[in-house]
Amino acid sequence: MLTVDFDRLTVKEGDIVLDAGCGLGRHSIEFMRRGASVFCMDLDLDSLLKTRYTLADMKLQGRAPANSGFITHVGDALNLPFKDETFDKIICAEVMEHVDDDFKACSELARVLKKNGRIAITVPTFFSEMIYDILTHEYFTSPGGHVRKYFPSELAHMMRKNGLEVYAVGFKHSFHTVWWIIRSVVGLHNANHPLTKAYHEFLTLGLFSKFMRKVELFFNYFFPKSVVIYAWKK
Repeated sequence: MLTVDFDRLTVKEGDIVLDAGCGLGRHSIEFMRRGASVFCMDLDLDSLLKTRYTLADMKLQGRAPANSGFITHVGDALNLPFKDETFDKIICAEVMEHVDDDFKACSELARVLKKNGRIAITVPTFFSEMIYDILTHEYFTSPGGHVRKYFPSELAHMMRKNGLEVYAVGFKHSFHTVWWIIRSVVGLHNANHPLTKAYHEFLTLGLFSKFMRKVELFFNYFFPKSVVIYAWKK
């Protein structure tokens, strides 16, 4: 389930790329499929170990180009452990809403991006976050949860202040807006609620259905879960 459009980000074979806050590696996997060398960075060691296993298995099974590669790295978005202008492309998906100093994080991402390199930053939409905040106090008070809401213009302005010129905006995951509404109603802690489990099965089915993905594309115009800002470094 990709949030970023890799064609819009213009990822190509041979790129050196960063997946900042990679989680379980969904974007790292696509980077590898396209022949890039990806640095998978996250603060959560368990997620990194699972990502490393998945990518290593891809290479072993021949499901990634021979010249692709990966490195998993524990790292903090507020203090990236990389030299200036290291990466051709960067993805930072659903991270900025978690960090204490989002301007500093954006500055670090811009620092390690090469001149004329491209970056995609994704965050939850203001609309979806407002709904969850109204439905449950758990959403913004759970440890490690979200600490701010974004209007797209606010994120774009912050990126421009750090030398990143916005060239596209996208919206994704309307079906997940409904998922989090359900979880907010039944309780974020109640993962085994019948309604939660049933909708999770629906989401899983959607991963393998072209028709459902097209339906979701339509609803992304009305209640998307995530906004994606694409920019290049001047």
